[in-house]
Amino acid sequence: MNNNISPSPYNKHGHNQIKICVSGAADTSFSGPGTLDIAKELGREIARQGAVVVTGATTGFPFWSAMGAKEEGGISIGLSPAASEKEHVETYKLPLDYMDLIIYTGFGYPGRDLLLTRSSDAVVFGCGRIGTIHEFTVAFEDNKVIGILRGPWEMSDQLEDIIAKGHRPNDRIIFGDDPKKLIEDVIILVKKCKIDK
Repeated sequence: MNNNISPSPYNKHGHNQIKICVSGAADTSFSGPGTLDIAKELGREIARQGAVVVTGATTGFPFWSAMGAKEEGGISIGLSPAASEKEHVETYKLPLDYMDLIIYTGFGYPGRDLLLTRSSDAVVFGCGRIGTIHEFTVAFEDNKVIGILRGPWEMSDQLEDIIAKGHRPNDRIIFGDDPKKLIEDVIILVKKCKIDK
């Protein structure tokens, strides 16, 4: 096997475009004022910085981040817990809007979370509940780049507490309260983790 083969100039594809998963609560009623506006700005910022937004194809925080990305002309991909569009809409009561592509996993929420985080280069967390914590632990175990956005919600403090009590140092976790700066820092770290091309 020859490891000195030069990459073909004709083998340029979009596969190296950075994919950032946005994790957050589908129900934001317990979060502080402005939560959905922050989610939208986060999605806009991901698009502005040339990355793809990946969500769980759900409502609330992820939905508004997808909306922001699309308003900025970006790409939005959703991974649904449902096995079909019919199940997605009728059983799970999930939206179809603001996503360029929806992948119907058929794995319910827990299985969807695994595919969601693994298919992304980084995961950014906003407000959340138990599902968000599940996505965090999967991303942590998979050694993904993690961004934790502070805002008018408890999740950032809860995740900080989990990290402190987990007794497992992780140098791929970034906290921030400004979506623009957080996404900049996440992308820098993702690029350090990627192979040179």
